[in-house]
Amino acid sequence: MFRGNPTLHTLCSQLVLYSHRNQIFSTNNTECSRLLEEIKCAHCSPHAQMLFHSPKLEKAPHREQDLPRLCHDYCQEFYYTCRGHVPELFQADVDEFCQYYGRKDGGLCFPDFHRKQLRRDSNYLLDEKIEVINRKHKHNCYCTQEILSGLQQPVGVVHCGDGSQRLFILEKEGFVRVLTHDMELLKEPFLDIHKLVQSGIKGGDERGLLSLAFHPNYKKNGKLYVSYTTNQERWAIGPHDHILRVVEYTVSRKNPNQVDTRTTRVLMEVAELHRKHLGGQLLFGPDGLLHIFLGDGMITLDDMEEMDGLSDFTGSVLRVDVDTDCCSTPYSIPRNNPYFNSTNQPPEIFAHGLHDPGRCAVDKLRMDTNGSLLILCTDTVGKNTTTGRILQVIKGKDYENEPSVFDLGSNEGAVPVGGFIYRGCQSRRLYGSYVFGDKNGNFRILQRPSGDRLWQEKPLCLGTSSSCGSSLVGHILGFGEDELGEVYILASSKSTAIQSHNGKLYKLVDPKRPQVPKECRRPVEDLEMLSTTCSRECKNGHCTPTGKCCCSSGWDGPFCLRAKCEPACRNGGVCVEPNKCLCKEGFSGSQCEKGERGTRGDGEKDSILEHIIDMTSYLLDLTSYIV
Repeated sequence: MFRGNPTLHTLCSQLVLYSHRNQIFSTNNTECSRLLEEIKCAHCSPHAQMLFHSPKLEKAPHREQDLPRLCHDYCQEFYYTCRGHVPELFQADVDEFCQYYGRKDGGLCFPDFHRKQLRRDSNYLLDEKIEVINRKHKHNCYCTQEILSGLQQPVGVVHCGDGSQRLFILEKEGFVRVLTHDMELLKEPFLDIHKLVQSGIKGGDERGLLSLAFHPNYKKNGKLYVSYTTNQERWAIGPHDHILRVVEYTVSRKNPNQVDTRTTRVLMEVAELHRKHLGGQLLFGPDGLLHIFLGDGMITLDDMEEMDGLSDFTGSVLRVDVDTDCCSTPYSIPRNNPYFNSTNQPPEIFAHGLHDPGRCAVDKLRMDTNGSLLILCTDTVGKNTTTGRILQVIKGKDYENEPSVFDLGSNEGAVPVGGFIYRGCQSRRLYGSYVFGDKNGNFRILQRPSGDRLWQEKPLCLGTSSSCGSSLVGHILGFGEDELGEVYILASSKSTAIQSHNGKLYKLVDPKRPQVPKECRRPVEDLEMLSTTCSRECKNGHCTPTGKCCCSSGWDGPFCLRAKCEPACRNGGVCVEPNKCLCKEGFSGSQCEKGERGTRGDGEKDSILEHIIDMTSYLLDLTSYIV
């Protein structure tokens, strides 16, 4: 039985049914429909009498309250979401409506009464204190829930998009670690290249593992791309300090939580002179192309003269099509420009004029007004300044001269740190906002109203540990995103945490919403072994993202199983390894061109019986070699 008035229940039910009957409401306004469904459930609450009681109605007993007492900020949200779709309820402006239906005295109100009764139901939040958060926060306050601690210099958090809901945490020294959907940090790293990575040990030294991006079709082809700095031993000449390298790897066919490092393929190498403003971020856009963001490297005019050609790529956004089935010879770099190397073709310069891109984000659900990708980056306005700016990166633009989307100011010397365009489900207020911050722990959001109006910047208020259960303390190292579009924050209690394991991972949550609302839940898919034909059969080459087997030097055939000998083997010899012939009995030499005494050469004739005997002996030798 309902403790509230049955008539009110009927009225609210009729309103919900009305929403389903209205075509516009049901097709374009599912948010309002969902809110009405939630309010309908309030009648089932043991607190229904308090929620639906209003002193204003005591003097009008003939009138019944059709909505519960709404928490003040929720009242405004409800009004603006539903005012055009249930006009019978909205005969006043927002202030009058919320003065009547809202509750400001701290008493029981909807939907707070519901959240206090919820149990934990989340893959990521382990602290149940978040469930008892009330509305003590200001309108824009959020919570940061600590997920993981003990990380060593974390620099990024990404997901692979295969449905497993795993998070991949990058550590600067050269490790990528796996955090499973149930928050278990696996002991064995997903990728260990610390012996290749040249990592900085002083404050401000940006060298190390820089970025990781999974191919959009990773679930089928197992391809991932990594950028890191390494030493300069490959470069014989030139006054450079280190190499920024972009590499392709493939996940192991036997263990989906580990990379097969034998599949490495270098895509690009850029020589750099200084250890700041490196950039190096990798990201895929909805167009399927890999974008590589490079900083200016603190390069001066004198450096440019000394390192001829380097300035062509510093401060640029490069774009590469990794899906090309090109198995040709690597792109040849002129001898007088040893500072850049790329396989296949030189990359496209998408944009340039960047200085210190502090992570960029692409909106996977929205294009700009010209139909181009919407890419936002934090950056500095010059080489020797921390004054920040937000750029919308557009093809062909030079950002030495182009205006920024928003100027951030100096922020007391704090370098801006780029984040993500929020496309998660947990927070409605944050949806579509660009979340970013700076090294000192100041958080902001950038929002763009509908139409072509200018972006608007707002501070992002974070609640205290007393109200949120935990709070973020320390320096901001980076941001991350999971498969559901929720945003994560990497932080450290010290600005330079070289050997100490004091890095932490936090999740940004909206305390005014359940941790994982019903409409946000997604099933976790089981991990699958990589089982493409190319990955199984391609033995002496590498698989392209589209599944073509590209042969290494000296191999040929559909799956690179046939060795090539140049010149070709003579006198019936067979090429068993690149430029290595297996000769028939009686012949020798690198191409089996030398006949032993008494043995006929290519121009001499054999009897049929002798030829059969020789061939049988040769086949036995060949079989023995293969075995």
